[in-house]
Amino acid sequence: MLKKILCCSLLLIPAQLQAAESAAPSASANSNVNWTVKASWKLPAKPIDFAQSLDNKKVFILTGDAKVHVFTAEGQQLGSVPVATGVSAIDIAPRGEMLYLLNGQDNSYTAMDVSFNQQIDITGAPIRGKQDAPITIVEFSDFQCPFCNRVMPVLEKVLADHPNSVRVAFKHLPLSRIHPQAEPAARAAIAAQKQGKFWEMHDALFSLAESDWTRADVIETAAKKAGLDMARFVTDWNSEETRMKLAKDIMDAQNADVSATPSLFVNGKPVQDRSPEAIEKMITEALAALPPTAQPAPAPAQ
Repeated sequence: MLKKILCCSLLLIPAQLQAAESAAPSASANSNVNWTVKASWKLPAKPIDFAQSLDNKKVFILTGDAKVHVFTAEGQQLGSVPVATGVSAIDIAPRGEMLYLLNGQDNSYTAMDVSFNQQIDITGAPIRGKQDAPITIVEFSDFQCPFCNRVMPVLEKVLADHPNSVRVAFKHLPLSRIHPQAEPAARAAIAAQKQGKFWEMHDALFSLAESDWTRADVIETAAKKAGLDMARFVTDWNSEETRMKLAKDIMDAQNADVSATPSLFVNGKPVQDRSPEAIEKMITEALAALPPTAQPAPAPAQ
């Protein structure tokens, strides 16, 4: 009942007060209640129910046109999810990654995965594959993460199978709370990139065994294996510019709702299943969505 009252309040207050907001103060002279309209926007159909993510970033509104419309907190519509006629109530997981539907017509409950495409800045990111490939896989990774190590051969196979259509952009997300060497390793890879040897350092770090990460000289050993100028490496490794570049990647991860590694995106679409078959299916769908003029040349027969 409380949710229904809040729903009515949320959806009715903007309509009632939008015209009066500029003329009325935020609190009346004889009231102890203060209020301010933070956002108000029109809906495409009659509202039935709503839910809001725990971080207040997304609003999900079930409407009479048998859709759940998804908005940002500022009212920008991100898209909509079609639902069955008769759905009369919704709820979401705290971060909005699951949508729960109650259908009063056939007395059913449905749970749905929900994900959101992301615009991720890859300016200056290391790229493996054809530089102008139409399909971009963005990888947020942590060098000390064993799961990131396991996804590496999957991505290598994707690049081998799609040499003209797929590229991989690497973004750093060291999970320092559980991987104490991850942040120094990320800075080391950025320092190696300044010498044009990011992927050599990338491969050297991922070739380390789990026990190697306990050694104090593990980063320097990897840098020597990658063939770096060590004096320049140490300077760049500890520079403020390197730390700022790493901070930018971490901020990009936060903006894309990424909190775990490895996290992959195919042309901005989150990868939920990292199996080779699932990624291949996403690539096929992304290629099919390209306009004819952007279709890549077929890969040579092997």
